[in-house]
Amino acid sequence: MSSILSTKLLSASQRELLLNADQNFLAYNAIAIEFLEFKVESSLNYYVFTSQNGVHSFLKDRAKIKKPAFCVGGKTKLLLQENGFKVEELAYNSSDLADIIVKKYKNESFSIFSGNLRRPELTEELQKNNIRYNERIVYNTFLNYKKFDKVFDGVLFFSPSGVESFSKENNLNYSWAFCIGESTGVEAKKHTEQVLIANKPTVENVLVQAIKHFRNP
Repeated sequence: MSSILSTKLLSASQRELLLNADQNFLAYNAIAIEFLEFKVESSLNYYVFTSQNGVHSFLKDRAKIKKPAFCVGGKTKLLLQENGFKVEELAYNSSDLADIIVKKYKNESFSIFSGNLRRPELTEELQKNNIRYNERIVYNTFLNYKKFDKVFDGVLFFSPSGVESFSKENNLNYSWAFCIGESTGVEAKKHTEQVLIANKPTVENVLVQAIKHFRNP
């Protein structure tokens, strides 16, 4: 039986996936989130959400005006739609979303809601192409360092920050890193050559990748 560590607490259905596959696992939150107060510039045409946390922070103040939205991630899109937003464009990373905006919306303007550790690709591309935008940091991410006394066969990562947090106190050299996306994989490759990236950027797909790998070593 393989030993797996998830750097994110899992839902009951997600834990069930691992249990049904006879996987031994632990889970903890490698990062913590603090939502911030902020104001929205209402003159811009579109909202851009780079994560679910950005949406949750926005929704804390129900008085904020909703506008058509662009987003990163399928679950971010679903959360937006569940709360009455019209999602105009979806991408699975910030670089791809930047490409969409540059190609199709160069004359539009954007309010971007992101976290303090967000990657720079989106805003760099908008600046380079003289596209009008306003960025609001709407939540802070804190690294939650935790030392483990054992080496896990696999570690599940859901953000570059999660990799950074885990690696601060632990060694990845002898573990497989299962990553939710390319950016997370790039960070993991700084610590181990054994990196597998999910076919789709969802928690469930990361779990499935780990289960398949350890079922067929």
